[in-house]
Amino acid sequence: MRLRLKADGRIVELRDGDEVPLAPAMPVAPDHVEPRASEPEVRDLRRRAQLTQIEFAARLGVPVETIRNWEQGKRSPRGPARALLAVIAHAPETVFAALAPVEA
Repeated sequence: MRLRLKADGRIVELRDGDEVPLAPAMPVAPDHVEPRASEPEVRDLRRRAQLTQIEFAARLGVPVETIRNWEQGKRSPRGPARALLAVIAHAPETVFAALAPVEA
């Protein structure tokens, strides 16, 4: 599966030269404000993956404080992080396998 991150944060799969949306398009809020992922959404993704905050942060390659801030609603995932979380919502095993360190 080949994926492409679009400038607007959407993820598309490349199939035979065509771009196929991986997830339904997220509606754009008024005044071009980015939609905010609520804390339960990030927490729910992590819990569905059966990972602790530390394990989830390590798999994503971000500090554990970032995960805590997202889950507590202090910050929201933006840009590539939001796109990565969208892909995790649809294919967590694929994402974690792709992000796993390569064994020698």
